[in-house]
Amino acid sequence: MKTIEYYRKLPYRLEILSDPEEGGFVARYPDLPGCISSGSTMRDALENAEDAKLAWITAAFEDGMCIPEPASDEDYSGQFKLRIPKSLHRALSEHAKEEGTSMNQYCLYLLTRNDALRKKG
Repeated sequence: MKTIEYYRKLPYRLEILSDPEEGGFVARYPDLPGCISSGSTMRDALENAEDAKLAWITAAFEDGMCIPEPASDEDYSGQFKLRIPKSLHRALSEHAKEEGTSMNQYCLYLLTRNDALRKKG
């Protein structure tokens, strides 16, 4: 039988973001809906997040709720199909040719760059 300690030790992904409105940092576990905490420093946010995770898991366990296990890369195939306008398809294809790469690699580059910029902000 799975215990609170079992779930507490699972490698849940933790996100810590700066909070420009309130100051400090906000921490959340995306795999545990509503498990959010904060702190005035990143260290405080991390410590508070651990406390929040334990409280979340304990409450869910005691209430008999289903506790999700962490998502892993193996839950994803690495592929998805995307329908785009023909004009965008042409533009992406032309940009890829200019860069001397495949359109698939060029789109991967764009997605990676955009995701990195989003994480900075």
